[in-house]
Amino acid sequence: MTNKLFANLAALSVLLAASRPGCCVDAARFDGPAELPRVTVKSDLGDTPASGKTVIVKEGDNLQQAINNASCGDTLRLQAGATFAGSFSFPSKPCDDQHWIVVRTDAPDSSLPSEGTRLTPCYGGVASLPGRPSYPCPSAKNVLARIVFNGHGGSGPLVLEHGANHYRFMELEITRDSSGANVNSLLSLRTGGRQADGHVDWNSKGDHIVVDRVWIHGDEKDETARGIQLGGSTYVAVVDSYFSDLKCIAATGACTDAQAIGGGTGDNPMGPYKIENNFLEAAGECILLGGGGASQIPADVVIRHNHLFKPILWKSDEPGFMSANSGRPFIVKNLFELKNAQRVLFEGNVLENSWGGFSQTGFAILLTPKNPHTCATCSVLDVTIRYNKISHCGSGFQIANVPSGTKDISAAGERYSIHDIVVDDIDGAKYKGFGVLFQIISQMPQMKDVKIDHVTGFPPRVLFDIGVTTPNPRIANFIFTNNLISAGDRDISSTGGGPANCAYQPEKQGASGIFQSCFSNSAVTRNVVLNAHGNWPAGNFTPRNASDAGIPEVNAGSSRNFRLCRQKSESSGCRKQSPYLRAATDGKPVGADIDAIETATAGAQ
Repeated sequence: MTNKLFANLAALSVLLAASRPGCCVDAARFDGPAELPRVTVKSDLGDTPASGKTVIVKEGDNLQQAINNASCGDTLRLQAGATFAGSFSFPSKPCDDQHWIVVRTDAPDSSLPSEGTRLTPCYGGVASLPGRPSYPCPSAKNVLARIVFNGHGGSGPLVLEHGANHYRFMELEITRDSSGANVNSLLSLRTGGRQADGHVDWNSKGDHIVVDRVWIHGDEKDETARGIQLGGSTYVAVVDSYFSDLKCIAATGACTDAQAIGGGTGDNPMGPYKIENNFLEAAGECILLGGGGASQIPADVVIRHNHLFKPILWKSDEPGFMSANSGRPFIVKNLFELKNAQRVLFEGNVLENSWGGFSQTGFAILLTPKNPHTCATCSVLDVTIRYNKISHCGSGFQIANVPSGTKDISAAGERYSIHDIVVDDIDGAKYKGFGVLFQIISQMPQMKDVKIDHVTGFPPRVLFDIGVTTPNPRIANFIFTNNLISAGDRDISSTGGGPANCAYQPEKQGASGIFQSCFSNSAVTRNVVLNAHGNWPAGNFTPRNASDAGIPEVNAGSSRNFRLCRQKSESSGCRKQSPYLRAATDGKPVGADIDAIETATAGAQ
């Protein structure tokens, strides 16, 4: 997707926000209750000028010496098709916005994807990867420079030292050898952090780093815990790149949690971050912010137009199962998780394949301010999740404020705006999950200001799994409107806890009773609920079946049609026009805006 189209989508989003009745103090700054990112990272080539000398580095040359000798504004052009083995350190230099250091292949631009186009393994000479979506590859040819970590554990091959700044990495293959060793991170930005005397060195963070059109991957059988570790860093962009084979091994491995991109820990300021137009594959989480000790919150994070994916062949009961050398599966958790972050925009992404069987239960997205380390300031605040497609998962969303099991309680989890999402193929049995669309838990700290609007999803087991317990018996300002959903076997279930849980004995309270018991100052209206089991608040719609709702009953083409029927058409599975085409609070069709989602995700998959 071009930058111009991204700009048009952003403008459309502002107009849509402004059109919602009473939604915002400032439509350009807020989406419902959530404040949008205040700043973003400039990552275009024109934003990273390097007008100094060009240094050619051939296979067998001393790459580390070339890095050490590079001046601000220089470009290191690494021989295309060559391999540079080792661990390479990028030191702090007195660079600025007009003098970047660029590290790239020396292949001509004409043989590489143009700026704004995602690089694939095709440019590393690999026509396809088993179990992954196909990508265009008219002629597989290696035109990248290959940088390989050959150490026995630790991080590498690229390590940005304390204070490293104004580096742009382009058109490279960054990987590791097949030694069998666990590798922590293929590209890591080291934190400066707290010194021995307790002083925090705020000036040692990495800043102004761009990773552009790079293939970052682990080995097919070995453990590689992370593609990029953001560390304590600011103004970092990861764009148009391809991540694969990031994973930890069950039972026999040295790590338990693998990510394509991870960060959100430490004592340095973090953000803004831009993660845009990438293929992100990891067994644990494709993206995770938080999960470790921190005294700062990463802020102003834009995650847009990515494909978050796990190969279904990593699932042990699938034909063609791909295991580690030990025969064990890789540890699968979820697709996107926030444990410590503020002002996050997650927009126009495609999320596929999440299953349980390890420590989690196949949720696609988790918002949960917690971690097993000291993190009293950790928060998840101002998160906007819009215009995304989710499919093939054991469960949908887990939104949970729960203690971490330490003396520290996270500071806050609130102000969430979730709208215009399609969730397809939730299957608790197949994907070893709960089969639930939304699990909502509020213990400590108290959750508030949550808006879920224009979501389409049909969970087989339960719509809401709720756990709100004393001393915070209710969630304030909970909005659930304009959604096209099904109740599954049960409208609402309880996460447990007996009478202390507001959702205790949901079959007796019914949906209306649960909403009253669990939420204060709430609005639950204008939802179309299939298979409802009665007692929904007035203002909602509970048609008997899909036909009465005017929902297509057969697939249209190769993908499921989630649009409400505009007219009777047997060929498209529409037996009548839907009565809910203008039934939403904003006068629009109930359910997700499919056209806006298709525009936002075009080309992401």
